[in-house]
Amino acid sequence: MGDISKTRKRKMKGIVLAGGTATRLFPMTATTSKQLLPVYDRQMIFYPLNTLIKAGVKDILVIVAPEHSGQFLNLLGSMFKKHGIHITFEVQSTPRGLAEALTLGENHIGDDNVALILGDNIFEDDFAKQIKEFRGGGHVFAKKVTDPERFGVVRFNKENRAMEIVEKPTTWISDYAVTGLYLYDNSCVQIAKNMKPSERGEVEITDVNKAYLKKKQLEVTLFNGEWLDAGTPESLLEASIIVKEKGISRNFHPVLDQAITEFNEELKIRSKKRLQ
Repeated sequence: MGDISKTRKRKMKGIVLAGGTATRLFPMTATTSKQLLPVYDRQMIFYPLNTLIKAGVKDILVIVAPEHSGQFLNLLGSMFKKHGIHITFEVQSTPRGLAEALTLGENHIGDDNVALILGDNIFEDDFAKQIKEFRGGGHVFAKKVTDPERFGVVRFNKENRAMEIVEKPTTWISDYAVTGLYLYDNSCVQIAKNMKPSERGEVEITDVNKAYLKKKQLEVTLFNGEWLDAGTPESLLEASIIVKEKGISRNFHPVLDQAITEFNEELKIRSKKRLQ
């Protein structure tokens, strides 16, 4: 008989990176995590969770800062248990770059594929098809921006094939920024482990993408819908306005909506008992 482990279809695991200190949002983030701040009518963390849950991802690791770990546990610890979605937590004591999420999530990823999403990224588009159909290599999502120097930027050739990725380029490369959703096979863990920190002392997710690009295993999907990165008071307010106007929070997966509703009802019951 052949080795079953070699022939089984790999699952897609999820990782939401929700650590960091978010100093640009002080004093709001002096008492809570950025990803627990509200974007319109629900906490920011629910938007990346929705991206994963819509794609059928049921095993999700949330990476959190130690000082806010209890708050995440209180909110998400058992919210999805009865809905077949398993959420676990890993503490990131000191942020050392986005790619560290892959080494912190090594046991979680195991022999499977992974969809890594940044906890402060909100997407209008539904990427369920790409996540469900992913089989191997790497797959990232790029959007045209007005300030490419702030991001990892991808350059295409005339056939729209990705040729180069540069982190925060000082000279113009292209207007297409790589956004905070990354699909990888499990070789990403070893790639991240072998990477040297950049000049700013971080293991860069751009270097992971470069490694896949070098092997000709990186797919890049362009999209036009809203991509919101709520990292400043201004962008947090703007994100809330866009989410309200475009109804992004009204387009959640029914399971997520139901879990939030049940959680709210449970909170109300607990509050009434305290008042008795």
